[in-house]
Amino acid sequence: MKRLLVVVDYQNDFVDGALGFDGAELLDEKIAARVREYGRGNVIFTRDTHFDDYLNTREGKLLPVPHCIKGTHGHDIYGKTKAALEEIGAHGFDKTSFGLKIDDSVRKYLPGDVDEIELAGLVSNICVLSNAVVFQTEYPQARITVDASLTGGADRELTEKALDVLEGIQVRVSNRR
Repeated sequence: MKRLLVVVDYQNDFVDGALGFDGAELLDEKIAARVREYGRGNVIFTRDTHFDDYLNTREGKLLPVPHCIKGTHGHDIYGKTKAALEEIGAHGFDKTSFGLKIDDSVRKYLPGDVDEIELAGLVSNICVLSNAVVFQTEYPQARITVDASLTGGADRELTEKALDVLEGIQVRVSNRR
């Protein structure tokens, strides 16, 4: 069975920066361990990526909190997860919207015959949810899983609703309390 782990936006600004929240840092060791478990060639990661004009964008007008500005500390992957991703040589992709656009530049790093895709990272109700849909579209026969113990968000109620929606679209949600 060919498996792929997608670490979504586990960045400084979502952990302890501009949009950080209590508990986000507690995911670090668990995500890093999962990265090492999957190993080289089986992990990719995304980075939410904005620029200096963020406040003039549609997202910036709806969420007027500059975050994940390319070239800043907030844009970098957080802590032990960053070290684990570097250790295994995982490929990272900047994305300028909630979901990763899977084009040829991304596809060349994805196994074509993947059976199972697991997503971890932040934020459950925005980018994790969006990327679960993206990968379900790209790999319609793969089993898509979101491990609830490896994701979260500032709003616990929205996180739970997102997990409900994921289950409703046939994404397996594991380790849900």
